[in-house]
Amino acid sequence: FQKAATEAGIPETDDFNRGNNEGSGYFDVNQRSGIRWNTAKAFLKPARNRRNLTILTKAHVRRLILEEGRVAGVEFQHDGTVKSARARRETVLSAGAIGSPHILELSGIGRPDVLHENGIEVRHELPSVGENLQDHLQLRLAYKVTGVPTLNEKATSLFGKAAIGLEYLVRRSGPMAMAPSQLGIFTRSGPEKETPDLQYHVQPVTLEKFGEPVHPFPAVTASVCNLRPESRGSVHLKGPDFAAAPDIRPRYLTAEADRDVAVKSIRLTRRIVAQPAFARYKPVEFKPGPDYQTDEELKRAAGDIGTTIFHPVGTCRMGSDPDSVVDPELRLRGIAGLRIADASIMPTITSGNTNSPTIMIAEKAAEMILAAGR
Repeated sequence: FQKAATEAGIPETDDFNRGNNEGSGYFDVNQRSGIRWNTAKAFLKPARNRRNLTILTKAHVRRLILEEGRVAGVEFQHDGTVKSARARRETVLSAGAIGSPHILELSGIGRPDVLHENGIEVRHELPSVGENLQDHLQLRLAYKVTGVPTLNEKATSLFGKAAIGLEYLVRRSGPMAMAPSQLGIFTRSGPEKETPDLQYHVQPVTLEKFGEPVHPFPAVTASVCNLRPESRGSVHLKGPDFAAAPDIRPRYLTAEADRDVAVKSIRLTRRIVAQPAFARYKPVEFKPGPDYQTDEELKRAAGDIGTTIFHPVGTCRMGSDPDSVVDPELRLRGIAGLRIADASIMPTITSGNTNSPTIMIAEKAAEMILAAGR
């Protein structure tokens, strides 16, 4: 696939992981010995024995505690009991682009009409809470192939599954040690774009949707996403019950510009797959399929094959304007004692995966909190 992308005019480069250069290559991954190295292992585990740190798992925040115009802590449920944790100086909210606006609204902070409709007393009017939701919608084009092994065959047979498990146990390698996507491409949807606005995640496996079995025939997936979508969605609470899931409305492809980029993305993928380097494997497109050809048909297909790439951001937007949810120091506007440190504070989505940028936000927040305490 990488060679086919080069033949299609996308250069092969070692710098593509920087996200500002057009090119293709293998993804850098955060792994150690075949195991994902996440923030809990890298940051929390080394600090868990500190006397000033208490870690509670299976605890669910009910609301923020507001007293005299400031956030004084959180109320949460743990082991079936309602408990509270109070802060002498600051509370940090890091529940993500879905959870953080939900907790704010449960606490009476947000759009008055939304709060009233859901039986919540308005404690602080902040209309932008829960708005500005953005995500990278991936269009999962799938192709049957011939003459090359894929994970589909290995993962559908008992022998194949045993071999995958044995390789991981013995060598910490193989499919179980791989990231979800191995090969990536950053490129432009058109010559008018100054920098790449498309990202590919290529996988040697296909399935109808996440959580379902893989297909029983050799096939590959070429997922492509619009890195800078113009569509905006929202996240709002559904009733006063803290345990009720919020109402998530991504509103993918509602912007005409996003639908146009989707059409260009599908056409570009087809051009790559048609190159000699890939054509030798006799690819047959089955998602969305050759019946989709016109712009209108491809726009409809984008809605059919599009899925989240799990990059929600933006619902507690940072900014210097009065309509933003947090200021440049990540402090909640209008109420003291709270900072938000997660992907929800991004004004616009990053042109690439959001994991590392979110870690950067957390590190910057830690520096700000330490500086404020000096």
